[in-house]
Amino acid sequence: QLAESGGGSVQWGGSLRLSCTASGFGLSTYAIGWFRQAPGKEREGVACISRSEGSSILADSLKGRFSVSRDNAKNTVYLQMNSLKPEDTAIYYCARYKFGGLPSALVSSDYDYWGQGTQVTVSS
Repeated sequence: QLAESGGGSVQWGGSLRLSCTASGFGLSTYAIGWFRQAPGKEREGVACISRSEGSSILADSLKGRFSVSRDNAKNTVYLQMNSLKPEDTAIYYCARYKFGGLPSALVSSDYDYWGQGTQVTVSS
């Protein structure tokens, strides 16, 4: 299982760091992705980080504000979100990439285990 934490309410321009931890398997053996879903919208890919933190991909629209990292010793993957905007309001999910390596695109069907999500609300 995967579990997200760190969500909450923040004002426009604020920052949050989300965490994703795993139970039942070693997080370090998988690439881990982040997705989000806003009310009334489809789930969209945010980022994915390789097993060794050697590489990552990030949605083009979020580059410069979001970053992804991991600490395999702590079995945790992080999503750092800066300069948050109201349109970043969504439920954020982490998920396990079911293939090897790092994906070239963020496609939700490429992930087999998902957390329950954590709510991020950005107010203006």
